[in-house]
Amino acid sequence: MLLFDNADDPKINLHKFLPHCNHGNILITSRNPGLQVYAGSHFPVSDMEESDAVKLLLKSAAKEFTSSNQMIAAEIVKTLWYLPLAIIQAGAFISKSGTLGTYLDLFKKNKARLLREQPTQSHSDYAWTVYTTWQISFDQLSKQAQTLLQLWSFLHHEGISEDIFSHASSYKPHSYPSGPSEEELCEPIKFISQFIDPAGVWDSLHFIEATTEMKSYSLVNFDPDKKSFSVHPLVHSWTRTTVTDTQSYHHSMVSIVGMAIADIPQQDMQLSSLKLLPHIDSLLSGNENIKPDFRYEYGNLYRWADRLKDAEQLQLAVLEYREGILGDSHPDTLWAMGNLAWTYYELRQFKEAEQLGVVVLEKGRKILGEDHPDTLLAMGNLASTYHQL
Repeated sequence: MLLFDNADDPKINLHKFLPHCNHGNILITSRNPGLQVYAGSHFPVSDMEESDAVKLLLKSAAKEFTSSNQMIAAEIVKTLWYLPLAIIQAGAFISKSGTLGTYLDLFKKNKARLLREQPTQSHSDYAWTVYTTWQISFDQLSKQAQTLLQLWSFLHHEGISEDIFSHASSYKPHSYPSGPSEEELCEPIKFISQFIDPAGVWDSLHFIEATTEMKSYSLVNFDPDKKSFSVHPLVHSWTRTTVTDTQSYHHSMVSIVGMAIADIPQQDMQLSSLKLLPHIDSLLSGNENIKPDFRYEYGNLYRWADRLKDAEQLQLAVLEYREGILGDSHPDTLWAMGNLAWTYYELRQFKEAEQLGVVVLEKGRKILGEDHPDTLLAMGNLASTYHQL
């Protein structure tokens, strides 16, 4: 039996260390999925089952296996997402401090500090803390892969797809005169441009290389069926702590998603809204500081997802912004007004829909003409509203 334990470094070619014979067994433990090429069979080790996680926590915490302790422990391991190293670390802290009943409150207020805590006494010989383990892996990544992972920390931890970035790469600021300028989008465009080839086309291979780096250290996982990436929730929250300029990175990710939505064909918007909705919720959670025009894109997606009250709030902000910047008779302002009117219609607020619809139609006739497609659309929408009154 030959054992390679923690063979994690993707820069080391393990092949030259493998004996060439037809007898014996080789066991490799690694976070690097690339080593599967050497395996006759491989077994991914996922997070622990709850019952096993509870036993590990209580053992590490030197607590009795009573029903009340099991109930408390179950909540703790759930919060730790059943990650063995985090559970051992928590157990060591609880053993030292005697805080089983209050650990969850302490953890929620001091997550980063507790996950960096190096226990003096532990049931594990593993020398690194949870955060140290991830930091060592993170430090091995290229700057490009580091930045990509940090940007992902502002999205939902699941369902992260290459499509978000490839769609964003097609965004041309000059095609959206009422949207953010190229100067305002300097940072997200600069990052996205790293994945564009000399011909100006999205380079999937380059993106795969960056994500393969992250996968090789088990910082992210890839689901080939869903064609999307996920980040362990604790890794996801830890990665956010590595960002020094939170506002800038948040703005970049908000912009990239907004740029992506702008590029999605209308016929694909229904499906895309379901995929992007968790990410938009994550980006907007506790932070309303997004570019006004991307509020338009986000509001549009909320409407497709039937989140009409959320759409209304964003569309109101867009309308107010465009009226202030462009005036109340600009075609882009009328378009925003028409969108809001139709959202009111879908909310069955027909009086509000009528009031806006009348304004859109009257101004559209004067500015765009009777036969303009936008005028005809406004006329049809207003007719639908009258039908409901």
